[in-house]
Amino acid sequence: MSSRPPTAPTDDVATPADHTPTRVRPQRLRRWARTAARHRTDLLAGLFFAALAGTLTHRLWADPSGLVLALNPEDQVLYEWFLAVDARALLGDFGLSTDRLNAPDGVNLMANTSVIALGVLFAPVTLLFGAPVTFALLVTVNLAGTATAWYLLFSRTLRAHRAAATLGGALCGFAPGMVSQSNSHLHMTAQWLLPVIVWLVVRLLRAADPVARSAPATGVPVGAPDLRRLVTSAAGLAAAVSAQVFIGEEVLFLAALTLLVMALTMIVVDRDLARRALPAFAGGMALAAGTALLVLFRPLWFQFAGPLSVADGMFSPHYFSTDLRSWWAISPLSLLGDDRSAQLSTGPAEYNTFLGWPLLVVTVGCAIWLGRRPLVLACTAGLLVMGALSLGPEVVFGGDDTGLPGPYALLGGLPVVDGALPMRFALAAPPLMATLLVLAVDRALHARGRTRRLTLVAVAVALVPLLPAPLPTAQRPPVPEFITAGHWRTCVEPGGVLVPVPLATPKEPWPMRWATAAHVEFSMPEGFFIGPHGRGGSAAMGVAPRPTSALLAEVSRSGLRPVVGDEQRRRAAVDAEHWGASCVVLAADTAHADSLRLTLEGLYGPSNRLSDAWFWRV
Repeated sequence: MSSRPPTAPTDDVATPADHTPTRVRPQRLRRWARTAARHRTDLLAGLFFAALAGTLTHRLWADPSGLVLALNPEDQVLYEWFLAVDARALLGDFGLSTDRLNAPDGVNLMANTSVIALGVLFAPVTLLFGAPVTFALLVTVNLAGTATAWYLLFSRTLRAHRAAATLGGALCGFAPGMVSQSNSHLHMTAQWLLPVIVWLVVRLLRAADPVARSAPATGVPVGAPDLRRLVTSAAGLAAAVSAQVFIGEEVLFLAALTLLVMALTMIVVDRDLARRALPAFAGGMALAAGTALLVLFRPLWFQFAGPLSVADGMFSPHYFSTDLRSWWAISPLSLLGDDRSAQLSTGPAEYNTFLGWPLLVVTVGCAIWLGRRPLVLACTAGLLVMGALSLGPEVVFGGDDTGLPGPYALLGGLPVVDGALPMRFALAAPPLMATLLVLAVDRALHARGRTRRLTLVAVAVALVPLLPAPLPTAQRPPVPEFITAGHWRTCVEPGGVLVPVPLATPKEPWPMRWATAAHVEFSMPEGFFIGPHGRGGSAAMGVAPRPTSALLAEVSRSGLRPVVGDEQRRRAAVDAEHWGASCVVLAADTAHADSLRLTLEGLYGPSNRLSDAWFWRV
């Protein structure tokens, strides 16, 4: 027998090592690198928008749990609570209504701007890091995501030059209205699905138009709509619309109204297109609407006719109307803004116009220069109609009523319309203006000489005054250790009712942060929400306080200890029973804590002290 050692494998012989992932990984990395290289400009644009959004929100990121947006902290508390209750979907504990607020009646989440889709999507972040972190992340992502989505629409659908598309995306994502609404209105700034909806509508229109399917070589029309693209576009549109309903219905309503105005304009100015594509396009839109209705029927019924639903708007259109002067003013939240302009709006979260006269002038110039193109005329019509509707039932100029009726008076009182604030109709203006600017800049970049220079300089002059400043923040008091350390479980079971003192109200919602910090594991009475608790069942903010709640609120305000007798104790017992309360909790650092503690001891007996809070089992 031979004792020769086994021959070493040659390069021609396959070995198990050849089939390991180590050889596949470099190929995959090379494919990713090639893909990134092809989309390098898009990635750079997205990074630019992310950096700009991070710059505007960097003060909040310094300490999300310890800082609050200074210009609208009440709404931030509300949205953090929404995000916390939405995140419970990941734990299998979620519905379209909840009893974790306004116990024992509860709250209809569909009747409130509860950003359900955002809360569920970011539930892992909320459960791991807390709702304040999720809130800060969404404020940032909404700005950057909206800008990026519009950039992609301009560069892909309009086939605009990347520089022009970047400019348009920046205006859509960081317009004065978007920056202003970023002060805690997550449902208004989450607009990154709108370009997707517009793209699907355009895709559906192109599928319905036989000329759009002309053979590339001959230009001869195919002669029939593309049925497959019609169906897929309609299905995608239904999905996008359904998702937007669970993010922000008001944004969807404004987008739908704007697209309707643009569609009617296109029908009037392009009769050939209407004749060719309108029947199939209408069929596709009907399919999309029908599919979306199948998905949304129950949620919408729940919102308008279900338990604790509201069918009317609760905000006065006369109060929330745009001041005509604000259109050519500069936002106080811009680097070059003037604080004196703030008097032209209802508050810092509603600087929805404030576009400045340079941008208005340049937009008009671009519309004239671009000529009678159907898209240009449709954008112009949309601007005029939505801008006019934003003026409300009566035109206001410089804070004074002019007595002139506004076009909104024709729509006032209609279902759904009265739920939208007139001044928010102006939020449709930046994307329409951006479209005109993108078309003009794209045309200028393909031109030479004087026209190119004048256009670029004019657009730069129009946009520089709108550069936003970072959002201001302020410190907020920490949540009591009694809550954060889980000591609340000593007096209330998960799912039970904890009564904070003083109770949360729309103007003073701070105790809702306790529930947020505890991932809404316990319920609270009263609070900040919209419900049918107004006169005759009309929509109202919050609920009328119970006698004990009103008594404790007065002690918290004045610091004066009231006389507590049998009648007050009887009412306190009745109120505790009504709420289904397990315990009442007073944080030691609450204003006038001593007066409140003595009052509560008069109502409920001796207190128990644990960590930084007193509590009473009731």
